[in-house]
Amino acid sequence: MKKVLVTGALGQIGSELTLKMREIYGADNIIATDIRKTDSDVALSGPFEILDVTDEKAMFNMAKKHEVDTIIHLAALLSATAEKKPLLAWHLNMGGLVNALESARELDCQLFTPSSIGAFGPTTPKDWTPQDIIQRPNTMYGVNKVSGELLCDYYHHKFGVDTRGLRFPGLISYVTPPGGGTTDYAVEIYYEAIKNKRYTSYIDKGTYMDMMYMPDAIAAIINLMEADASKLKHRNSFNVSAMSFDPEQIAAEIKRHIPEFVMNYEVDPVRQSIADSWPNTIDSTCAKEEWGFKAEYDLEKMTNDMLLKLRLKSLLVTA
Repeated sequence: MKKVLVTGALGQIGSELTLKMREIYGADNIIATDIRKTDSDVALSGPFEILDVTDEKAMFNMAKKHEVDTIIHLAALLSATAEKKPLLAWHLNMGGLVNALESARELDCQLFTPSSIGAFGPTTPKDWTPQDIIQRPNTMYGVNKVSGELLCDYYHHKFGVDTRGLRFPGLISYVTPPGGGTTDYAVEIYYEAIKNKRYTSYIDKGTYMDMMYMPDAIAAIINLMEADASKLKHRNSFNVSAMSFDPEQIAAEIKRHIPEFVMNYEVDPVRQSIADSWPNTIDSTCAKEEWGFKAEYDLEKMTNDMLLKLRLKSLLVTA
């Protein structure tokens, strides 16, 4: 990667990935885009453009204008929001991806787009889910992700586009607030633990889901994009994960730091049904073998860092 266009740069992944890549590749070489502009570090620390990814010509012209060699396509509706607005999700998630792929094909760019454990379905084996296995999701988000994996495979085999992607688990971050994902309870709980010392979970007891702390996710994207293409067998759907836990376990870890913390439950049927259709744990062996994936954070280390960073963030806001 030498010059990179990032779509959805103000989102959960984009907010941190953009800044990290600017550190590595130089601020002027990372072109951040989103549907809106804010006064955030992402918008102020380097080039920023407003871009509607469903506009094919605008996407192509943006990539051509900045002479990019890589497109990081992150703009999307997440799982819970996609279930509420399935047609909008299809239009944005699939239309935007097709436009990104077409721009990459015409301009000979590398392309990264994330997939998700949402690409799996209720008939997928739930424990140590293999890399290559039946998927058959029953959510619009999952359908989008499976379709996206296949579409990226097609553009690689048919047109030679250097497409790459990761099946992310739930991503946990202190930088951006939750954005409509099923796994967002594992982000919200830290904010509420600091603020109110209590949290009401919309995910039920005993519901295991794979998770990853954002620094590991950012490193995984950069390492995959820098990996030797000749060693990649699974280009667009690498299973990656760092930990798997249920709500009780994350609550217990927080209580080690905040003894008075209390967890209650009011299960949301929509998000619970999505969570129940996903794996408990996934197998990241292929990512480890093909490009050296390794996660640094487990639940304990992540909780230490999340609570520390959120407390500092709170102090800065109130100062």
